Amino acid sequence: MTGSGMTLSICVPAYNAARTLETTVRSILAQDMDFELMILDNASTDGTGEIAASFDDPRVRVARNDRVLPIGANWNRVVELSTGDLIKIVCADDILLPGALVQQLRVMADSRIAISATKFQVIDERDEIEESGLGLPGLVGQWPADVLLRTIVRRGPADFGPTAAAMFRRSDFDRVGGFRGDLVFPMDVDLFARVCVPGGYFFGIPEDLAAWRNSSFNLCSSTSTVSKLTEMARFHHRMGREYPELVGRADVLRGDARLAGQAAERVRVRATALVGGRTDL
Repeated sequence: MTGSGMTLSICVPAYNAARTLETTVRSILAQDMDFELMILDNASTDGTGEIAASFDDPRVRVARNDRVLPIGANWNRVVELSTGDLIKIVCADDILLPGALVQQLRVMADSRIAISATKFQVIDERDEIEESGLGLPGLVGQWPADVLLRTIVRRGPADFGPTAAAMFRRSDFDRVGGFRGDLVFPMDVDLFARVCVPGGYFFGIPEDLAAWRNSSFNLCSSTSTVSKLTEMARFHHRMGREYPELVGRADVLRGDARLAGQAAERVRVRATALVGGRTDL
């Protein structure tokens, strides 16, 4: 139980995460409070299952899929297996920073807040900090759903922050039908937007309380830039179609223009690399 009487589940979907899972789980268990830590091994073929089962802590529960599920189905499954009133999803290569849960639960005690998130750090494969103070552009403090949706569309999911920075209510998750896995990269912020509608509020916490790992082995690094930009564009237009009263045509065009700029910069980097004989960029 949390101090507000609400129960909390930290959900960790893990697939071939043996390199980072222990660090992730230890960062969660170091939070000095009661919660459920639900780890779902997505039929991994490395040591993920053994690492997940190695923690001698009554807060930990472990399950394993019989077959590999698509990412959206896997994330929905780990939430389905959890029991908390409040949900926080932490990818198996990200971490929580000290005090994260205490601060976020204090915010979520206000029933008007549908979702909260914190600023974040970027860490490398050796857990060294690359950047800090990131995320929540113009979203520190309490904001209505229209501001949240417009900001996400205009600035993009990466600017908003990682999944590990957010916390939301299980009742809202169930109400909107969970994650929509057809668009993988904006899948988390797509959920964050929908749980806030209608009438809910978002609260942005200004401290760095989570860290996203910049690595050569995560899903982001192994997917082409074209695929990611295409999904983001589809996300902008879907938000505009589904919530025209909150996301205007100008917001969608602003988001598309940002993506066009990112694509142009990627082309420039590739061209420079080819001229210089670099084939790894």
